[in-house]
Amino acid sequence: MDSTTITEIVAYTLPSIITGAVAYFLFDSHFKDQQNTRRWLLQKDNKTATLPLRLQAYERMTLFMERINPSQLLVRITPLSEDKNEYQNFVIAQIEQEFEHNMTQQIYISDECWSIIVTAKNATIQMVRLAGKNEKVTDADSLRSIIISDLLEKPSPSRSALAFIKNEVSQLW
Repeated sequence: MDSTTITEIVAYTLPSIITGAVAYFLFDSHFKDQQNTRRWLLQKDNKTATLPLRLQAYERMTLFMERINPSQLLVRITPLSEDKNEYQNFVIAQIEQEFEHNMTQQIYISDECWSIIVTAKNATIQMVRLAGKNEKVTDADSLRSIIISDLLEKPSPSRSALAFIKNEVSQLW
C-alpha cells in the first residue's frame, strides 16, 4: 500500500469518526435532558400529591404538641382521686396514648422534626415525673400546682417543638 491510498482512507474515515462522535454526544445529551425533564415532571406531580398529606401531618403534630402542653393537659385531665402517683401515671399514660395515636405521621415529616417532637414528649413526661418526686407534692392537686408553677419559670417543652414545626412548614412554600 502506498501513501496515497493510506491518505485517502484516512481522509474518508476521519470525517466519519468525527461525525459519529458528534452525533453520539448530541444524542447522549438530548436523552439525558429528556430523562431529567421526565424526572422533574414526576417530582412535580408527586409534590402536589404529597403536600396535602405533609401539611396534615404537621397539623396533627401541632395539635399533639398543644394537647401535651402541661398547661392544657392538666386542665383537660382532672384527677380521679387524691393519689398523686395515680394521677401522675394517668397523665403520662394520656401523653403516651396521644403520641401513639400520631406515630404514623413521622413518615410525612422530616427526621429532625420527628426527633424534636419525641424529645418534647419525653421532656414533658420527665417534667411530670420530677414534679411527682417533689417533697411538697402530697396529693394530685398539689402535683398539678407544682407542674403549673414550673411552667411559669420556664417554657414548656412543646413550645420549642411548635416553633420548629412552624419553621419547617414555612419552608414548604
